[in-house]
Amino acid sequence: MASNLGAQTTIGGTLKDTKGLPIAGVSIYLKDTYDGATSDSSGKFSFKSLEKGEQLLIATSIGYKPQEIKLTIQDAPFNFDIILKEEINELKAVVITAGSFEASDRKKATVLNSIDIVTTASANGDVTEAIKTLPGAQQVGESEGLFVRGGTAGETKIFIDGNLVNNFFYTSVPNIAQRGRFSPFLFKGTVFSAGGYSALYGQALSSALILESIDLPERSSANLGVSFLNVSGGYQHLAKNKKSSWGVGYGYSNLDLAFRLIKQKQDYFKMIQSHEGDANFRIKTSGSGILKYYGSFSKNGLGFRVNSLDTLNYKDAFELGNFNMYHNLSWRENLNNGWKINLGASFTDNNDDISGSIQNQQNEEVLLSGLEFKNFDLKTNGLFFNAKAVIEKKLQGLSALRFGTEYNRSTDRADFTMYNGQEFPGTIKEDLNSVFAEVDIYVTNNLAAKIGSRMEHSSLLNKYNLAPRLSLAYKVGQQSQASLAYGIFYQNPERRYLPAISDLGFTKATHYIAQYQKVASKTTFRLEGFYKKYEDLIKTAFVNGRELADNNNGFGEAKGVELFWRDKKTIKNFDYWVSYSYLDTKRDFLNYPTAIQPGFAAKHTSSLVMKKFVTGLKTQFNASYNFASGRPYYNIRYDNNANKFSIFDEGKTINYNSLSLSVNYLPNVFNQGANKFTVFVFSVTNVLNTRQEFGYQYSYNGVRKQAVVPPARTFVFLGAFFSFGVDRSHESIDKTLSLRL
Repeated sequence: MASNLGAQTTIGGTLKDTKGLPIAGVSIYLKDTYDGATSDSSGKFSFKSLEKGEQLLIATSIGYKPQEIKLTIQDAPFNFDIILKEEINELKAVVITAGSFEASDRKKATVLNSIDIVTTASANGDVTEAIKTLPGAQQVGESEGLFVRGGTAGETKIFIDGNLVNNFFYTSVPNIAQRGRFSPFLFKGTVFSAGGYSALYGQALSSALILESIDLPERSSANLGVSFLNVSGGYQHLAKNKKSSWGVGYGYSNLDLAFRLIKQKQDYFKMIQSHEGDANFRIKTSGSGILKYYGSFSKNGLGFRVNSLDTLNYKDAFELGNFNMYHNLSWRENLNNGWKINLGASFTDNNDDISGSIQNQQNEEVLLSGLEFKNFDLKTNGLFFNAKAVIEKKLQGLSALRFGTEYNRSTDRADFTMYNGQEFPGTIKEDLNSVFAEVDIYVTNNLAAKIGSRMEHSSLLNKYNLAPRLSLAYKVGQQSQASLAYGIFYQNPERRYLPAISDLGFTKATHYIAQYQKVASKTTFRLEGFYKKYEDLIKTAFVNGRELADNNNGFGEAKGVELFWRDKKTIKNFDYWVSYSYLDTKRDFLNYPTAIQPGFAAKHTSSLVMKKFVTGLKTQFNASYNFASGRPYYNIRYDNNANKFSIFDEGKTINYNSLSLSVNYLPNVFNQGANKFTVFVFSVTNVLNTRQEFGYQYSYNGVRKQAVVPPARTFVFLGAFFSFGVDRSHESIDKTLSLRL
């Protein structure tokens, strides 16, 4: 017995991580033996063994990669350090977030969900209006779209299930911002990227809004909505096996009653009304795969008059009819050996019938000398097809490789008819082909990188571009991290500038972003700085009395700092967020005579959104306050004497202020329960009736000007929404019978 004890060999040492810090609680043992120990608080371990010859020492600990060390045991003791590398896992790993409200795992996303959107008082149920309360987005009220970090609305692209969406908004009308066509309840995820986004997305110079539609509904249900603006209804059916669903919906809107109660600046001779319908189906193709389809149509029209700025005692009339159809089909599936596939396609058919005219006090159309161009008809048809394939391969840990291709086909036809009947038809067609690849590299749980690139070819421009992207993230604390992002982004000239006098190329922007973020279970803090350089922007020229796109000699820059804080923790049943953006931007594009601050950009914007649910009253109270400093405005006209564009007048609007309130009341109607839901909604925008200016417009001769203001300072909404869960008790009965049989 004593001789056996004397033959034992002591094996000891210290367990450390890659930073040299001791690791406690590590299990160390010789494979296929009972000899081993556990490291103490200082990382030290020691045990004795009778084993001889070549052995395998194994060290394991939760959160670290197992370490195997070959030993040749003789009589001499062992004493050495063992270094363990962290096991990369989703719970502990850093996420790449610079430039966007996004996590690499979408379940961790810090973005707005559908409930956040519809309960934001200033949003009125519109996706992009809710996004305007986040840092980076401007409070532009005279035109639809997202204006982000010094970029135009056309520089922000919107994607649904990875597919590019054309005509996301209703057709533009003069000085009135249009809503988005899609209900927020279609989406389970909303990722807003103000820059530095993935190589999977292109043709967006400044920003990307990435929407992910819901998968299967929780249950079959019917819904009904009634307000003095519209009536709507729908039905969603979930199969008994919960592996497929289908649904349909329809809505009719007419704003006649609303505009009788709330007077508008515009005199409507054709009231705003629309018919809208949608259909969907979703099929689980496997435990991890799903096929989704969503289709919609809308038919709407309006017509109004306003006092003409060009000639006193006359009116400018505008009339619009629109038909839009949209289809989106997507499929995702997990394949064998860590492979995933995402396929998608979308199609849009958009038709506009627009007319303008000058009318006299009797509302009769007239022709005035020198202003004949204001009498016109314009018919447009846009056909847009998008197809995309993304293949993903899971690498070691959380690392992954993604690559794929995208194809866009567009056909824009416009038939313009002048006052004298002269027609100017035109068609623009383009094939845009793209390939892309990116890799997520997780070096440790604390350090990750996303490296990618995108290449595109435009048949319209007959040019290629290559756009590298790079993002880094480093965890600086248990709940905090720092991120950097760099990327080059290209975009085709907007359709309204085509055809051009000469050949044009891609416009270009280079993004540099630095971010600090701390995310706890119910709080989020973000501080982000950015610099954006614009190159090859479109410049216009004055030719034969018309302003036309001429070259890509424009340029600009945008830089700033943004702050975001959200807190659901401090006060029970109270959620609020605060955002602030400072933007310093100038650009020389279109007819700008030099680099100046564009009229759609404010230096300071901020938002405060508050939501409080009072359980006893079954009521949620919501408030939103939005602020923006005054924006510049210019009267830029062609100076025949100087033979160039010049600024004849300029100024700055008053600051933008708007306080909006809404109340959501959930009464006991229809025995409300798990399968039945009722909510009454009351909202008021700009409660304080604050005057708001979005800029100034000038008469054709530049003599007169007037402020661009909202159609009404304040708007009120009152509606009721009912959801009826379908009684599925027969399924329980069927199951009980089957068990008895």
